[in-house]
Amino acid sequence: MINQHLQSAILPGGVATAIAELQDFIAACRDAREARKALAVKLVYQDYLYEEIQAILDVSLGSITGWKQAYEQDGINGLCLNYKGRKSYLSAEQREEVLSLLQTKNCWELGELEYKLAFEYDVVYDSKQSYYDLFDAADISWKKTTKLNPKADENAVAAKKKEIERLLAHHREEIETGKLRVLLIDECHLMWGDLSGYVWGKSDQEIAVPVVNERDKQTYYGAIDYLQGKLVLKAKDAGNSKNTIDYLQYLLADSPDQQLLIFGDGASYHRSKEVRGFLDEVNIGLSSEQWKIHCVRFAPNCPVQNPIEDIWLQAKTWVRRFCALIPTFSHLKWMFEWFIRHTSFDFATLQMYGVFSKIK
Repeated sequence: MINQHLQSAILPGGVATAIAELQDFIAACRDAREARKALAVKLVYQDYLYEEIQAILDVSLGSITGWKQAYEQDGINGLCLNYKGRKSYLSAEQREEVLSLLQTKNCWELGELEYKLAFEYDVVYDSKQSYYDLFDAADISWKKTTKLNPKADENAVAAKKKEIERLLAHHREEIETGKLRVLLIDECHLMWGDLSGYVWGKSDQEIAVPVVNERDKQTYYGAIDYLQGKLVLKAKDAGNSKNTIDYLQYLLADSPDQQLLIFGDGASYHRSKEVRGFLDEVNIGLSSEQWKIHCVRFAPNCPVQNPIEDIWLQAKTWVRRFCALIPTFSHLKWMFEWFIRHTSFDFATLQMYGVFSKIK
């Protein structure tokens, strides 16, 4: 806990006069940052502990000390923004304080850091790079967020992962000899607006990419072969029961003399009455061990269970590299399909349910 000394002897008129002066300044102040500083100093003189002031005003202990010292040295002027007697940069101690602050959260907005520095330290950098340098020094990098459904049940996801691992391990021989084909199925909706990406261009010029209708959309059904790392792709007009059945028939035709073990999400058209009827018809008269198609659902609300999500992302990222060179949505679809059909995928999450030997 910080040891406080009011040092009222250095204050003209004493502590009571200082408190009154600060209160008048707060009442007349039009800038919230200046008012906050004055209030912090006023609370010090009213015998609040620094830790209490920190909690009340959400400011750092160092800032309280600095504001008090500025007031005692320069009076009210010391609390005003851009006062000529104040520094316009972070001291070494303040910089370490800011770096420690940046460790207290998992993600930051640039505006938050700008506000914090301006509010607590009267520092406003001319260049954004100065703020970026602070983020870099705190080991904070610019990164893409990942989607997380708050409805996902971690326990259910973990239990489903173990269930899938056991199921695949039980059928290891059939999988590795090619009798049983394991497929992870999903749909991707490619939109013309997905084309927007980053390119190198002149700093003073906007780079425009022609997009007539960013909502133009193409739906793709896809299934990644767990053993071979190839994705079986088929374009459809939408995700629905009819197209799901058609795609399952396509997979059967693509897998002669093989049984299919298919993992997918719980989309309504994956488990509709029509799809269930199709599966019953395909497997009629067969024991569960002989089923031509066996479908297993992932735990709900957690797309990361399916490695195919990474493939859709890879394909979209790849086509964005050529965003300035793709004139039409038809060209975009062609490049997306070309990447999928000419790539064998091999990354860590693709083997998240166990490692199997490929057929030679």
